[in-house]
Amino acid sequence: MDARFEEVGHSDRPLRLRAESIDDLAVISSLVQDALARTGDISWAKSRRRLVLLLNRFRWEDRAAAEAEGRPPERVRTMLMIDGVETVRARGVSPQDPETVIGLLTLAFAGADDPEDPSGVLTLALAGDGDLAVGVEALDVTLEDVTRPWISTTGRVPAHED
Repeated sequence: MDARFEEVGHSDRPLRLRAESIDDLAVISSLVQDALARTGDISWAKSRRRLVLLLNRFRWEDRAAAEAEGRPPERVRTMLMIDGVETVRARGVSPQDPETVIGLLTLAFAGADDPEDPSGVLTLALAGDGDLAVGVEALDVTLEDVTRPWISTTGRVPAHED
């Protein structure tokens, strides 16, 4: 049986969000910023046309409450699922080493030139100038938390230098 959020004293529920528009994607992108994964936790089910990343996500949505309550920030395991995948290209990261840790910075979608064509490329920008370029028939991204939150071992909020 999976752990429940209530077991750690949260009234929060696990997130389950779907993006089918650029505005929706902006919300998911903000929630997965600074998520970490091993390359071995990325799976492309080519026959199902689905790319799945199992991420350790910083709980941005809980940051203010954690600060107000004087408790450390949290992370949660989450799945980022991309459906309708036609192609996947990795740059700056080798899928050959399953232990390589990647940091996800942002998600961006560039649609086809024809406004009637929903296809495009979803780019997952990674720390260190790498990226995954995912060709999709249409924007269809799901974020789903799959574990209860835990306290971040560093106790720090991710920060970026300008």
